[in-house]
Amino acid sequence: MTATLSPQEIERERFGLGTFALVLAGLAAGAPILVGPGALRLVGTLLMVASLIEVLHCFRRVRQAVQRSAYASAGLTFLMGLLVVSAPALAETALTLLLGASFVVDAVQRAVELRRSQDRRTALTIVLGVAGNVAMAVLLLVLWRRSSLWTIAIAGALRIVGVGWNMVMSPLPSRDAATVIRSSGLPDHPEVARLGERLAREETARRPYDRRWSVALVAILFATHVGRMQAEWTLVGLLAPFVAVAGDVASAFLIALGVIGPTRFALRRVTWPLERRGWARILAGSVDRPLGLLDRLLRAYLIRSFRIWIRFHQMRDSLPFVFERGLQMGLPVVAVAVATVPIWGMSWYFNSENWAAAIYNSWAEHRTDTWRVAMTRAVLVSAPSPGAAGTLALDPPKLGGDFAFLVIGDPGEGDASQHVLRDQIIRAGAGPDVRFMVISSDVIYPTGSMKDYEANFWLPFKGFDKPVYAIPGNHDWYDALEGFVATFFTPEAARVAMRARVEADNRLTSTTDDRIAWLVGEAARLRREYGVPTGFQRAPYFQIQSDRFALLAVDTGVLRRVDPDQLAWLRAALEQSRGKFKMVILGHPLYAGGLYQATGDGDFTALHDLMREHGVEIVMAGDTHDLELYVERYQAEGTEHVMHHVVNGGGGAYLSSGTALAWPIAPAVPQWAFHPTSAALTAKIDFHTPRWKWPFWVWTKHFGAWPFSVEWLSAAFDYNVAPFFQSFVEVRVEPWAGRVRMLPWGVHGRLRWVDLQVSPGWRPADGRPDEPVEIVLPIRAQPPRTTPAR
Repeated sequence: MTATLSPQEIERERFGLGTFALVLAGLAAGAPILVGPGALRLVGTLLMVASLIEVLHCFRRVRQAVQRSAYASAGLTFLMGLLVVSAPALAETALTLLLGASFVVDAVQRAVELRRSQDRRTALTIVLGVAGNVAMAVLLLVLWRRSSLWTIAIAGALRIVGVGWNMVMSPLPSRDAATVIRSSGLPDHPEVARLGERLAREETARRPYDRRWSVALVAILFATHVGRMQAEWTLVGLLAPFVAVAGDVASAFLIALGVIGPTRFALRRVTWPLERRGWARILAGSVDRPLGLLDRLLRAYLIRSFRIWIRFHQMRDSLPFVFERGLQMGLPVVAVAVATVPIWGMSWYFNSENWAAAIYNSWAEHRTDTWRVAMTRAVLVSAPSPGAAGTLALDPPKLGGDFAFLVIGDPGEGDASQHVLRDQIIRAGAGPDVRFMVISSDVIYPTGSMKDYEANFWLPFKGFDKPVYAIPGNHDWYDALEGFVATFFTPEAARVAMRARVEADNRLTSTTDDRIAWLVGEAARLRREYGVPTGFQRAPYFQIQSDRFALLAVDTGVLRRVDPDQLAWLRAALEQSRGKFKMVILGHPLYAGGLYQATGDGDFTALHDLMREHGVEIVMAGDTHDLELYVERYQAEGTEHVMHHVVNGGGGAYLSSGTALAWPIAPAVPQWAFHPTSAALTAKIDFHTPRWKWPFWVWTKHFGAWPFSVEWLSAAFDYNVAPFFQSFVEVRVEPWAGRVRMLPWGVHGRLRWVDLQVSPGWRPADGRPDEPVEIVLPIRAQPPRTTPAR
């Protein structure tokens, strides 16, 4: 019925599995050195890969008890990987507690196996497994506070080694047809044996046809992703749909071997007594009487069940067959999921078309500073009169008296949540004293590609006729900033900057001179067609100076830090701004979700200290997709100073719901406000959530989505329909009145105090709830400081 493996084949398979596991373990152990801050994502991915290999190997185990143990072990390994990959989305201590618990559960399971073991060698192996799991649980709980990154990396590596050991040491099956029939519990009858042989031959004969339709379905999924993602036909452009279809295939295996397979085994245990009686009836009837209609239907069902059992036994004897059957079982489910993905809401986790962004993120976070330095230096050298302070300063018209400008963050999804703000942006920008607009982060989602600029930037901003400047967000860096540079740099600076980036990558890129020319030409064409003024910058950071006001836009890249050149420029710009009202726009916020975001981040903390040292009054940033206001009070030279922090990332991307749904009991600062209110957002989700999503919504609303974060799970409830809660901020600089005013706008015009959830006592005592929100800050002359603030 199935071909048995020779001893040589068994040895080769064991050597291959053991070697592969050791390679995965080595990568996990060295992840903190290899990829630095992205180590947890790599370790989690390697754990999930190891679990999938272990699931594949589950079908090779001899006894059902061993199979169940292997399934449980693989499930725990996959859970560990999922927890590590999702580390940023987990509650503070949940990651460590759950990882430790998973090792304890595995230890208990193996201890139960120890009681059943009769073989001394097997018992010793189980004892070592129990000890190893307990040791790892203790290690995690004791050492994670000292270096959680290294602790988790080593724990993951040892877990993978354990997976490899289990696969290498597990005995493999060797069966003939009679053994398979007996193991399935079928009657030892000649007709059953002949039927089994025939079904096995049919399954073997149909494998080429099954392969072809599986390959065809994968090709259809790839074509679907290419079309839906509008992929460019280049090596880099096709990476995203390739990653998406690879994710589909991996998901198919997970569903087939982790859900469908175990479910079928469980159902068969329930239905087997009835099937055995059915076989007895059919075999008796084939001798005593012809089969009636009901008996023929029963026979068809029993043969179908027998065929499925034979497929599972064939999977035990052939890893290639496991691969093929996994695809056949899982791909249809994945195809339905891909077709219906819009109903699941915006998610970077459950939509395989967004998974390529994780690869781009890992790539960009290591290269951003190098690219930025290379581009900026090349542009400055090419300038007629080099000098960072002067060359990187922008000069919008008419800044001599009162003026205003708009700041909008994270606009670039190109869907309803972005277009709903379009009329208010044009309305606010039509004011005669509005001079320009600044986009404060993530101009284009998901990967900053030039192909997305028309739908996600030019069209939504059509009608705004004042200069538009921008600093990039992490997503803009995913294509090496090419689309951003072509759009917002001057044409000559764009050419110089992109060529410098190519040289910084040692020309290991698909970007050629012809592509650079096309990018610059395409940006110019779209600029003419849509009439939105861009193309003024020479770097991804800049300053705008008036007599009493200084605006400094700082690019914090992917890792919330600046390179040495930009830091020197920022120090010089802040020094130049002494005595003026200073506003700094960052790519990432210092406060968000009620928490201080620079904790444990030395680079980001140093940036905060520098702004305190120079008495910056307003720090505004995008990245978090909502509107949040914070008042930070700190002491400098014996005097209390105030820094206003504004999270201004609600310009069109999906809403960051974690702030409104999980506001901390003790926020980082006592004075705060945010939009939308918890009540407004909860009412929207209550209204739009279908019944089948309510268990997840109840979990999120009443239990904080523990052990995950509300922000992570709330993506399932991001309904791109009214009511919308997107926003932007108008800043009015009024030196003659000695003040700067911040005016938040929403989808219906100026936001009112009733639209904000505020800390007690912050709203003006004489202000009505329906009055427009207005944050008024005085412009004061500040004497130069000689000692830094602490």
